[in-house]
Amino acid sequence: MAGNETPISSVWTRPHRQREQLSREQIVSEAVKLLDTEGLEALSMRRLGTRLGAGATSLYRHVASKDELIELVVDEVYGELTVPAAEDDTNWRQAVGAGAHSLRSMVLRHPWVASVLGQVGLVRLGPNVMRMSERMLAVFATAGFATEESDQAMNTVIACVIGMTISEAAYLSMIARSGKDEQEWLDSLRPAAEQAAQDYPRLREGQAAQRGRNPEQIREANFAYALDRVLDGLEARLGRPNG
Repeated sequence: MAGNETPISSVWTRPHRQREQLSREQIVSEAVKLLDTEGLEALSMRRLGTRLGAGATSLYRHVASKDELIELVVDEVYGELTVPAAEDDTNWRQAVGAGAHSLRSMVLRHPWVASVLGQVGLVRLGPNVMRMSERMLAVFATAGFATEESDQAMNTVIACVIGMTISEAAYLSMIARSGKDEQEWLDSLRPAAEQAAQDYPRLREGQAAQRGRNPEQIREANFAYALDRVLDGLEARLGRPNG
C-alpha cells in the first residue's frame, strides 16, 4: 500500500544538523580539497575524518555514506557556476554559451567530478544544481522553447560540455602525472607522433597546422566549435538565422 512505502533516502531529504563542533559545510569543504589534490581514489570517510581531526563516526552524524558525500561535493562545486540571464530572445546564445563555458571551467578545476556524475543518485535535488538548472531553463524559455523542449535543450548542451570536458580533464590529468606542462609533454611526444603519421597524409596535414600553436588555445577553440554547432542546431529549431 502507498502508506507503507519506504521513503527515498537522500542527504537532501534529512534534517540538516546545526550547531555542532563539526558541520556539514566543513566536511564538504575539506572533501573538495582532498579530491582536488589527491583524486577520487583517496576519498574515504576515515581519511577525511583524519584531515578534519575527527573520527569517521563524527562524519556519519552528518553524512550517511560515501555516496551521499559525493552528492554533497558535486553540488558544492556546481555552486561555482555562472549562468547569466537572457534579457530577450536575441541574446540567449550568449547566455547559454557563458553557462557552458562556466561548466567546462568548473570540471577542469575539479577533474574528479567528471567521473562521478553518472553515480550521484539524487544530485538533482541539490540546491546549487537546482539553481543552475532553473537559470538555464529560464534562458531557453526566453529564447522561445516550450517547457519540454527547454529541458531537452538544456540536457543536450550539458551533455556536449561534459562529453568534451571528460576527455579534456583526463588528458590534462595524464599530463600532470608526467610532471611536465602541456607544451613540454607535446614537444616530447611530437617525434613519435610524426613518425606514426607518415603514411597518413591528412593526419600529417593536421599536425602541421597545429605546430607552433598554443595547446590551451587549441583546446578552447575545439570546445567553442562543438558548442557553437550544438547552438546552431538549437537555433534552427526556433526558425531564426544563426546570430
